Amino acid sequence: MEDTKNKNLWIGLAVVLVLVAGFLFWSMKKAVAPAVTDSNPVVEPTEDVTPGSVNTGSPAASISYANALIKYKNARLQLDPTCQASPDKMTFKNGASLMVDNRSSAQRTVKVGSVFSIKAYGFKIIKLSSATLPATWYVDCGKSQNVSTILIQK
Repeated sequence: MEDTKNKNLWIGLAVVLVLVAGFLFWSMKKAVAPAVTDSNPVVEPTEDVTPGSVNTGSPAASISYANALIKYKNARLQLDPTCQASPDKMTFKNGASLMVDNRSSAQRTVKVGSVFSIKAYGFKIIKLSSATLPATWYVDCGKSQNVSTILIQK
């Protein structure tokens, strides 16, 4: 009986040690940062300030992509590589700004009120303004039409 208790104790201790060692190995492996081997690092884009953007006349006022994602988190229209938009319906007050985000490796021609182009993986900040309210604008991307609807209200 004593031998069985000792044997069970040793088996239990071995199981606990294996679990602790596995946990330590897993946590150490997870904490190690991968080495950067890319000789061509990705440069974070700033706002495409070519014609069509709110900041066209003031390139110094352009905003980084990371800051734009924060600032326009509730006013962002994302265009995917197939020119489909997300979200497909949005509502804004007259005079609001919208981030149009091109997540494609190709430059896109976009119509949101007026027609403009957005560089590959670039974005523009545009002003949504209409003299007659409410106004409904349909977004076109490349050859795709009405990929999103924007309602502009007072």
